[in-house]
Amino acid sequence: MANPVNLVEIWRNDLLESLHQGHAVVCDAQGEIVQAWGDPSAVIFPRSSCKMIQALPLLESGAGSHLSTEQLALSCASHQGAAIHTDRVALWLNDLGYTEADLRCGPQTPGDRDAREGLIRAGAQPCQIHNNCSGKHTGFLTLNKHIKGRADYEMLDHPVQMMSKAAFEETTQETSPTYGIDGCSAPNHACTVHGLARAMSFFASAKTTGDLRSQAAVKLRDAMMTYPELVAGQTSACTELMRATGHKVAIKTGAEGVYVAIIPALKLGVALKITDGATRASEAAIAAILVKLGVLDAAHPATIARMTPDMKNRRGIHVGYTRPAAALL
Repeated sequence: MANPVNLVEIWRNDLLESLHQGHAVVCDAQGEIVQAWGDPSAVIFPRSSCKMIQALPLLESGAGSHLSTEQLALSCASHQGAAIHTDRVALWLNDLGYTEADLRCGPQTPGDRDAREGLIRAGAQPCQIHNNCSGKHTGFLTLNKHIKGRADYEMLDHPVQMMSKAAFEETTQETSPTYGIDGCSAPNHACTVHGLARAMSFFASAKTTGDLRSQAAVKLRDAMMTYPELVAGQTSACTELMRATGHKVAIKTGAEGVYVAIIPALKLGVALKITDGATRASEAAIAAILVKLGVLDAAHPATIARMTPDMKNRRGIHVGYTRPAAALL
């Protein structure tokens, strides 16, 4: 990735101890760049930040016409495997006539502490429903049942994934140059940071009076904003920051330092990538950009916790801090 810029600084006393670089883009309703940092043409894997794009065929096909707003939020989720997530996914699977064994995402130890310790106490192993992508995969299963596809819905050449790729390339307005296999076994298609921001601006500017895709985009973004706790979890940055915006911005992280934001009130889409993949930096950077755009209060506790957290040692003594680099201020 050529020409990244400084985005987040880590200070200990009066010395800059660490520096995180990256790329970020803000796009308007036409997909044009309003503001950019670094190289907008940097090619990245969006990872889980693009789950709302992957969920578009679920609604466009009619397969998800009966789904609740909660289920739509889960289809865009990287959840923590808490009971509020796994109970809903299990019920959704049951409604489809499927079981956990029909998922293709693989088991994952839940990020939620209560769920994790509950498994330990019960002497049980995590299953695929605990996987942070189980909502997305249950959405895939819903679409697959509708089109009567073969069982291996996660494969690159499966109609479900071909529909997902088409939606991705059409909303980013790019031909993806390559793909990788994500942690949940589904393909993840590469795009530029500009392309990802362009896709988010499509979601931000979509209207209920628009075409079928626009209507689907509105339902998905609104589901995310309505149920931020289902998109991530009670202690996650996505959930806390969405709540801090007053449920007016849809925010989604992706592994390896990716973040996106959908801002319907401003018809703006945001995408960023921290080149070293650090989550602490991507959280600080997305918070700083949202503050800069006027949709997040810099003084909100959730903002402070992610954008400018104090660094304390084992005795609770203040020894340093995180702050956005000058370019983001």
